[in-house]
Amino acid sequence: MEPSAPAESGDPTGLTDNGTADAPGVSEVPGGPAAHEGVRALVARLGVDGRRLRIALAALGDGRWWTLADLVRRTATSRRTIEALLREVDGELERSGDRFRLPAHWAGQEVSVLAPADPVAHLLSGRAELVARMDELIAKAPRGRHTLDHVAATGDTVVRRALLLDARFWLDGARLLCVGDHDLTSLATAMLHPGVEVTVVDVDERILAYIAGQADRLGLAVRTRWADLRLGLPASARSWADLAITDPPYTPEGVGLFVARCAEGLRDREQGRIMLAYGASERTPALALKVQQALSQLNLVNEAIYPDFNRYLGAEAIGSAADLYVLRPTTRTWPAAAARTDSSGTAIYTQGPQSVESADSAAASAPDFAAGFEDGFVPEVLVGEWPRDVLPKAPRARLATWLAKPYASAPARVAISVPAGLEAALPRLLLATRAGEVRVTLAAAPVNLPADLLAPVYDLTVEGSSVRAVRTAPRQDDAARILRRVLDNAHGKLANTWREALIKVRGELTKKQARAVIAAVAPWTEEVTVLELPAHRLLELQAAVRSSLSAPAGAGSPG
Repeated sequence: MEPSAPAESGDPTGLTDNGTADAPGVSEVPGGPAAHEGVRALVARLGVDGRRLRIALAALGDGRWWTLADLVRRTATSRRTIEALLREVDGELERSGDRFRLPAHWAGQEVSVLAPADPVAHLLSGRAELVARMDELIAKAPRGRHTLDHVAATGDTVVRRALLLDARFWLDGARLLCVGDHDLTSLATAMLHPGVEVTVVDVDERILAYIAGQADRLGLAVRTRWADLRLGLPASARSWADLAITDPPYTPEGVGLFVARCAEGLRDREQGRIMLAYGASERTPALALKVQQALSQLNLVNEAIYPDFNRYLGAEAIGSAADLYVLRPTTRTWPAAAARTDSSGTAIYTQGPQSVESADSAAASAPDFAAGFEDGFVPEVLVGEWPRDVLPKAPRARLATWLAKPYASAPARVAISVPAGLEAALPRLLLATRAGEVRVTLAAAPVNLPADLLAPVYDLTVEGSSVRAVRTAPRQDDAARILRRVLDNAHGKLANTWREALIKVRGELTKKQARAVIAAVAPWTEEVTVLELPAHRLLELQAAVRSSLSAPAGAGSPG
C-alpha cells in the first residue's frame, strides 16, 4: 500500500509552496464553477483541518485512478468526509469500474502538499522485500472477526512498526509482548530483528495457530499464548517483556484494558515502553478524548504520538488510519492497571454481543441460571456471576480467579456461568476444574465446542445452553496416564508435570534427561501452563506425549 505520508503532488486548491492559502477556505480552484463552489464551501467548513480535503483533491487530479478505500487510506480521512467531497465533484469524475479520478484541468498549480514527517520513512526504502512478504502473510492469514474488531493493517504498516521499534530501542536480547496480534507485528519484528524474543497473546485460536505455524516455518523466536484479556494475562507473560505493543478495540474500555495488560506484562518497570495504535474519525474528537482519559487514568506518560502512522485494509469510518502512541509507565501505573483490570467488564468491543453498545441489553442474553439444575444437581461451588438467590450459601469464585489459581479444596460438583462473549474461555474453565461433574450455563447453545480437546478428561453432553461435563476415569496405557496427569494439573507448569510423569513411567531417566526429551518432542512447552497453551498445541500434546515415551534419553537440549 501507499506510505502513510502523502507524496508531493499538484495542489488544485492553489496552495503556495509553504502550504498556506490566500485566505482559509477560499483559495482559487480551477474548473467548473458549480462544483467548485461546493468544494470551496466544504473546505471552508473544515477550517484549518481542510488540508485533508486539499490532499484528496490533489490525489484525484494527479492522473491516477482511485478506489474509495484507497483514497480514504491515502488521506487518513473518514469515508463520510471523502464521500461528501466526491458528491461535490461527482459531475466531473471520470470513472472506470469502481475507480475514479478528476480530469487533467483539475491538476492545478504544481506545488508541494506538505505532510508531517514519517519517523521511519527514510528506513523503509531498503525493506521492500520484507513489506512484500508481510503483505503476503497478511493476505493468507485467517479472516478478521468483526466481533473482535479485527481490521488488518497493511504490510507497510507492520514493517514500519518494527522499524520504529528497532530505531527507538535496543532490541538485542529484548523481549516484545504483542497484546493481540491480528496484524502479525510479531512476525515482522522477528524477521527484521532476529535478536528479539516475541510473545503473542490472543483470544483467537486461528491467529495463534497461524502465527505459530509461520514462526516454525521461518525459524523465528515467536511463542504464542491463549488468553481472554478480560480474564487475565497468561502466567508466562506477566512481568516478562521489555516492550509491549497493542492495537486494541477502539473503545475506552478496550484501550484501557489492553494497555493495562501491556503494563502487567512488563518486567522492566523503569525503562519499559508500551506502543499503542489508536484512531478516531476527525468527526468524533469526543471519542478520542474518552480514550485519552482512560490512558491518563493509568498514569502513563505520552512520550510521542505519531499521527496516522498506522494504515488499515478497512476501518474506513476512521480514515483507515490510526495514530501510534509511545507510552512510558510511571510508578503509579501498576496500581492503576490492577484497579483497571479488576473492574473490567465483558463489553469492550464496538460490534457484536461483546460491544459497549450492547451492554445495556446484556440481561436479554444472560444465561438461563436454572438450566442444568432440573435433575437435582447441587453444586458445591458457583463460578462466575450468579444471582444472589441461587444457592446463597454456596462458595463463589470469579472466572478470572478460577483460571488464575487452583481452588483451595477439591469440590465434587461445580457450576460455572459463562456470559455472552466469553464462550472461548469454556475449554480452559473446564480444564481448570478438578471436580467429578461440572455444569456450565451459557447465554446460548455452544457452537464448535472442542470435544476432541477435552475428550481425555471429560464426557460432554449438551442440552440447549447447558453443558454437562463428567470427569472420566484415566485410561491405563502409559501415554494416556501422562497426558491425564498433565491435564489434571492445568495450573502448573506443563513441562514440570510432564517431566515427573515421564520419569515415573520410563524409570531410567534423570530429571535432566527427561527435560531434554520433552524439549526435543515439544519445544513449545517451555514455561507454559495448560491453560494458556493454544488449542492447536493442546491437540499436538497428545502425539508429543506418545513420542516422549520412546525418544532417546540424550535427545534435545536440557534447556
